[in-house]
Amino acid sequence: MQPIIVFSHLRWNFVFQRPQHLLTRLAADHRIFFIEEPVESNASSAFMEINYPAPNISVYRPHTPVSTPGFNDDQLTYLYPLINKLVKNEQLDDYVVWFYTPMALPLVQRLSPKAIIYDCMDELSMFHNAPRQLVQRETALIKCADLVFTGGPSLYAAKKDRHPDVHCFSSSVDAEHFAKALDRSIEAPEQDHLPGYRVGYFGVIDERLDLGLIDSLARRHPEWQIIMVGPVVKINPDQLPRLANIHYFGQKSYDELPGFLAGWDICLLPFARNNATRFISPTKTLEYMAAEKPIVSTPITDVAELYSDIVYLGDTHDEFIEACETAFKASAAEKTRRIREMRKVLSKTSWDSTAAAIKALIADAVQRNISKGEVPVSERWTLSQGQQPPASIQIGKADSVALNQLPNVIIGAGPTGLSAAYHLGPNSLLLEQNSTVGGWCRSINDKGFTFDYAGHIMFSNDDYVQALYHKLLGDNIHWQNREAWVYSKNVYTRYPFQGALYGLPPKVIKECIVGAIEARFGDLKASPAAAPAKAISSNTTACKSDSAITDCCADGMSEATAPLGVVVPFGAKAAEPRNFEEFIYQVWGAGIARHFAIPYNRKIWAVPLNEMETSWLGGRVPLPDLEDMIEGALSPVPKPMGPNARFGYPLKGGFQALMDGFLPHLEGKLEFNASVMNVSPKRRLLTLADGRHIKYKTLISTMPLPKLVELIGDEAPRQVQKAAKSLRHTSVRCVNIGVGREKFTDKHWIYYPEDSVFHRIFVQGNASPYCNPPGGFGFTCEISYSPLKPLPCEGEELIRLCINDAIKVGFINRDDEIITTSEVDMPYAYVVYDHARAKNVETIRSWLLQSDIILSGRYSEWEYYNSDHAFLAGKKAAETVRKTEQKFRTSRLSASAEVKGSQQVNL
Repeated sequence: MQPIIVFSHLRWNFVFQRPQHLLTRLAADHRIFFIEEPVESNASSAFMEINYPAPNISVYRPHTPVSTPGFNDDQLTYLYPLINKLVKNEQLDDYVVWFYTPMALPLVQRLSPKAIIYDCMDELSMFHNAPRQLVQRETALIKCADLVFTGGPSLYAAKKDRHPDVHCFSSSVDAEHFAKALDRSIEAPEQDHLPGYRVGYFGVIDERLDLGLIDSLARRHPEWQIIMVGPVVKINPDQLPRLANIHYFGQKSYDELPGFLAGWDICLLPFARNNATRFISPTKTLEYMAAEKPIVSTPITDVAELYSDIVYLGDTHDEFIEACETAFKASAAEKTRRIREMRKVLSKTSWDSTAAAIKALIADAVQRNISKGEVPVSERWTLSQGQQPPASIQIGKADSVALNQLPNVIIGAGPTGLSAAYHLGPNSLLLEQNSTVGGWCRSINDKGFTFDYAGHIMFSNDDYVQALYHKLLGDNIHWQNREAWVYSKNVYTRYPFQGALYGLPPKVIKECIVGAIEARFGDLKASPAAAPAKAISSNTTACKSDSAITDCCADGMSEATAPLGVVVPFGAKAAEPRNFEEFIYQVWGAGIARHFAIPYNRKIWAVPLNEMETSWLGGRVPLPDLEDMIEGALSPVPKPMGPNARFGYPLKGGFQALMDGFLPHLEGKLEFNASVMNVSPKRRLLTLADGRHIKYKTLISTMPLPKLVELIGDEAPRQVQKAAKSLRHTSVRCVNIGVGREKFTDKHWIYYPEDSVFHRIFVQGNASPYCNPPGGFGFTCEISYSPLKPLPCEGEELIRLCINDAIKVGFINRDDEIITTSEVDMPYAYVVYDHARAKNVETIRSWLLQSDIILSGRYSEWEYYNSDHAFLAGKKAAETVRKTEQKFRTSRLSASAEVKGSQQVNL
C-alpha cells in the first residue's frame, strides 16, 4: 500500500469535510499519514502526538516549544527532525506527499516523494490573518506539484493556467448519510422543543458568514427559530448576534448533523460577499440537497452559477429575507421541481467516485515520474520552466564553482540590506522574502491612506546620511518641527516628560522635581551638617548635567505601582546602577520614575526592567538641567527639545519612498519573494523556500540573529545555538486607523504611560499631508508584546480595543467615522538588552566571522539602531566585504608568486 503523507492546516477532529471524505476512501489502498499544524508545548523537547481515527489513517500532531501558529518558519527547526523520524520509523521509501496548505512546503525539501499533490480546497490567502508568505509558497508549490486539484469551478478558473495538470473536483456528498434527515423522527433533541418554523445552518462560523444578515433575519421574523450549528473560529463570540430566536449549538459530530437537518424547514447559506468567500464551494450545499430541504443562499459564485435553478438567491439583506419567505410560500409543484433537480445533481457525484478518479490520477503521476526519471524536488521549479539554473544556484554542481565567481549575498532588503547592496555595487545578490523592499520600514496603502510599519522619521547628525537622504528622495522630502507629546493624568505635556511638567497636577510636579533633586544631591530631609565632605557635586554647575542620556523614555501602564524609590542621604555617593530600573531612579529620580519612566518602559519593553542593562542608553537624549526642569514646570515649553527636534519625511509615498529610492541605484541583482530556509556555512550554501540553492562568496545577514542561527541548525556549535536561543526581543503589533475627519491634531506622536492598550500613537496623517485621502486622517496605534506580556487579543477585537482606547484618551471622538482599519505585525521589533546579551552576541558573532558571515543592522548585530544608523551599518558591511576580497586577492597573488619562484629554482 503506497503511503501518502498529508500536510494540513485543518485538524482531523475539526469539522468533517473534504480532507476526511477523500482520505478515508483513499485509505482503502494507501496508508495515510495526516500531519496537522503544530501546537505549543512546555515539554523539554518536541514530539509527535499520534491518533488512529480510521483504518490505515494515522494523525500526527507535532508539539513544539514555539508559540507561533501554523507551519510558520519558526516551527521548521523542530518539524524537520520529527518528520524525518516518522519517515524512518515507518520505513517510508515509496510515498506521495499531499498538501492542503502551501505553508508546509519547506518540509518537502528533505523528503523524496514519488509525486507531489496540491489539493486546493480554499483560497487561503484571502482568509483573515493569512500568513504573509502564503502567496509565494503557493506559487512555489504549484511549480513543484505533479497534480493540482481544486475544490470548485471558481478555484479551477483561478489555477488552471498556472499548472499543466489541474483538475476540478468539486466537493461531493455522502447522499445516503444526509438522506437520513428525510425521517423527521430522528430530529436532534436539542432543538425539537423550539416552536414555529426553523431555518438552519451548519458549518464553521467565521469571517465568511454575514452575521449582520443573521441578525436582520431574526429581527424581521422573530417567530422563526434560527439554528446555528458549528464551531466559532477566528472571530470573537461577542460579535455574534444575540436574540431570543437565535440558537447556537456549537460543533456537532458528523453523525449528528442529519438529526438537526431533519427538523429544519429551510437550510441557509448566509455567506458574506468578501474576499474570503470569493472562491468557496460549500460542501454543505449538496448535503442540504440530500435532505431535500429548500436552500437559500447569497449569490456566491459556485452556488449561483451551478445551482440557481435549485437554490433561492438573495444578495442584499432584504433580498435574502424575501428569498426565505418565497421558499416558505412555494407551491407543492415548485417544491417537487426543485427536489427533482436536486436528485439529478446528486446522481452524478459521490465521494466514492471522486476518490476513485483522484486515485487513478495519482497512480499515473507516479508512473510518469518513474518513466522519465525522478526529478529532485529542489530542481523542479527551474525545470518546469524549461530553464537551467545559473551557476551560482545549480543544485549539486554549485560546489565546483570558483569562489571568485560567486556573488556576495545579502539577506534582507530592509534599510541595512539596501544600503549594503548599494555600496557593494555589481556582483551582489540581495534576497528579500517579501514582494517589496523596506523590511520594517515598509508602508502600505489602504483606501487612500498611507501607513508605515510603525512610525518612522528621517533625522541624522551624519553628513553622509543627510546627503544620502537627498540622493534617494530628491525633492520628495518634507521637513518639519517635531511635535512629540506625552498623555498622562488627563493632560498633554511635551516630550521629553521630565523637561515639560507644566499642566500636570501640582503633587505630581512636586514629586518629579524633588525626586530629580534628590537623585542628584541625596535625601533633602537629611541634615546637611551631617553630610560627608565629598558630595556628588556641590557647586552651581551641578545643575548643568553633562550626562549623555537625555530622556527617560528609552524608545522609549497604568500609573506605576513602584514606590517613590529609595533615596541616598544628602551628599552621599550613589552606587552604580545594576540595571535599567535602578538607572531610572538614579538619573531621573523617584517622581519621574513613578509617573512616567517606569510605567512607560515596562509597557514598551514588556520585560522586567531590572533584567535589562544600560549600555545601550548612551547618546540618546540630554537630561535637562534642573533650572530648565523647574522652568518647564512653571510655564509651557514652546519648542521641541533634543537632537531630533526637526525631522524629515517623504512628501509622497510614505517611508516606503525612502526605501524605494535605492532601487534605481542598485547595480547588483535583487530578488523578491526569496525566503531563506537553510544556511550552510560549511558549504557557503543557502536554501530557499522555492527549492533553489544559492552559493555565496561572502554573506551579509540582516535577518534576526536568533533566526539566522536557527536556519544554520546543527552546523552551529551547541554553545552558539544556546546563545541564540537566549537572546530576547519585544515584538510590536500596529493597528492602523483612518477616520473621516481632517487634521484633528497637530501632534506627530504621543506616548501613553497609563492604561491604554497602546504605548504610542504615531500620527501618520501629520507626517505628510499626502498620507491622507481628502476628508480623512490616519494614525497608528503601537502595542508591544512578548511572552511575558502577550497581546490581550488580536484581529478585529484588538482593532476595536484600540478605537475604544483612542476615544477614552480623547484622541478621537465617539462619533468619528472609521473609514478603514488594518493590522500589521512586527516580530523582533525591539532588541532587549538583558544582562547576558553582550556575551551571547559575541559568542555568535565570533563563530560566524570564521565562515565569512557578516552581521549587519539592528536585528543581526542585535543592537539598538535607528534607520540612519542602519544606512551606515550597511555601508560598513560592504566595506568589510571589500577588505575581505582584497585580502583574498593579495593572498592569491602571494601564493602565485611563491609558485612561480619555486618553478624558476627547479629549472
